[in-house]
Amino acid sequence: MPFRDIGALRVFQFESFPSNRLIHGIFTRRGGSSPPPWASLNLGGTVGDDPARVRENRRQVLAALGLSLESVFDVWQVHSDVVIEATGPRGDLPLEQADGIVSATPGVALVMRFADCVPILLVDPTRDAIGIAHAGWLGTARQVVRTAVRKMSERYGSRPADLIVGLGPSIAAHHYPVGPDVIEAIEKGLGSASAAHLPRIGDRTALDLWSANASILRNEGVRNIEIAGICTACDTQDWYSHRAESGRTGRFGAILALTG
Repeated sequence: MPFRDIGALRVFQFESFPSNRLIHGIFTRRGGSSPPPWASLNLGGTVGDDPARVRENRRQVLAALGLSLESVFDVWQVHSDVVIEATGPRGDLPLEQADGIVSATPGVALVMRFADCVPILLVDPTRDAIGIAHAGWLGTARQVVRTAVRKMSERYGSRPADLIVGLGPSIAAHHYPVGPDVIEAIEKGLGSASAAHLPRIGDRTALDLWSANASILRNEGVRNIEIAGICTACDTQDWYSHRAESGRTGRFGAILALTG
């Protein structure tokens, strides 16, 4: 089963990912210290929650995977196509604006936060390299995951056919009707392929983030793609959903690291 209970915490893990030399997990919102509307395992530091509670929540999720706060490399997520390399923990350095991180350094925990956007985790078991990306509608239109694949190829010699990629819990198309600005951005970013990812649901056009990002990956030559198929808006007991909760919510965390 893709879910694992670690004490009071519940974590999703991709079944296709190798268990050796890899640590990963996407944590549900259960088991933390934050009150409503962030209840309870909120990892987002810019949504109004008490910073001390957020730090304790972060400590808990990292400890559940055998990692420490000092191991973290994270970024200021801005819905871009920027992907940066982590050669060590961020430490006291300021947050860089980016929506993808790649690394081949053991012991560095790549951390990102989500509440409807797609967590995309990339693993190269051949060259011991990893990556993580944050893809909402704008990151999908800008093809941030394509940039991540190419960055891993440039930096580590990763071949797309060797990658194993997981698309984690995020909003599904049936809960994601979009307006003209989003439709235009997707059409501009994905070109003639965009129609397949903009289904009509009732009298509205929706966006299928799962199929769009899987298509981008396949176009890059990635063959091994696991889609969690879990809609964050369908289950706000387990997941934060910006749309389903009208913006008053927290952020769940995705963590990926190579062991030493």
